[in-house]
Amino acid sequence: MKLATLRVDGVTRAVRCEKDRYVDLGAPDVRALLARPDWRREAETACGAEYGLDGARLAPVVTRPGKILCVGLNYRNHITEMGRELPEFPTLFAKYPEALVGPTDDIELAPESDAVDWEAELALVIGAPVRRATEEQAAAAIAGFTVVNDVTMRDWQYRSPQWLQGKTFESTTPMGPVLVTPDELPGGVRPALSLTCEVDGETVQRARTDDLVFDPVALVRYASSILTLRPGDVIATGTPGGVGHARRPARYLVDGARVVTEISGIGRLDNIARVPKDMSA
Repeated sequence: MKLATLRVDGVTRAVRCEKDRYVDLGAPDVRALLARPDWRREAETACGAEYGLDGARLAPVVTRPGKILCVGLNYRNHITEMGRELPEFPTLFAKYPEALVGPTDDIELAPESDAVDWEAELALVIGAPVRRATEEQAAAAIAGFTVVNDVTMRDWQYRSPQWLQGKTFESTTPMGPVLVTPDELPGGVRPALSLTCEVDGETVQRARTDDLVFDPVALVRYASSILTLRPGDVIATGTPGGVGHARRPARYLVDGARVVTEISGIGRLDNIARVPKDMSA
């Protein structure tokens, strides 16, 4: 099953994605849907209003997650290119909802940064409250997976040992286009999918999601040891090698750059990097 959050007449609606239409699920967004105890059955059987695919505008799958946890250094090839050793524990940092944009929205190039980098990632979305999860509980708590690009202001990230300030600039992080439930993906809650990122038509990242050091189930177990994960919370599982900061010379996004982030079985983000109009003069 594929779910999305659709923009309709100035509001958002949670929808089920069919081949030729979207079906309204009676909730304002996917987070609200996931908060319902029987959300899977409701999403499968709902027969609400229908919307055509042409001209449809999707919002981030979860418009305002309660938590956005991100994982650094979780692909073996990315760890190598950044000159680090394999970690013993996950490296966690956070984003805030203001960072999120939809799957075809512009990525805002903040004028404060000269080093805006791409980071294609698989993200998981929580579908049930979970705390100190066993492996079985962690697997059951994963509602599904989506695509995210953890766009990063590298100059701000490395101003201090703490990464937050470079990771959560407003309107920088596309997420979507859909949430796909694990039963539809090879590998299920540990999906084995191809991931790519293109910048202006050049493939800059290519990996498989089963190359993660800490897989999605392990990440849910680890994060739920710290705090309760709730429906609609998002965990971005980390980026593979190929980021612009690791190139010599380094390469960063510029005004007008097109960033296409795709994961097989889920979908693609297609975003243009733009300097805000009120800042471009």
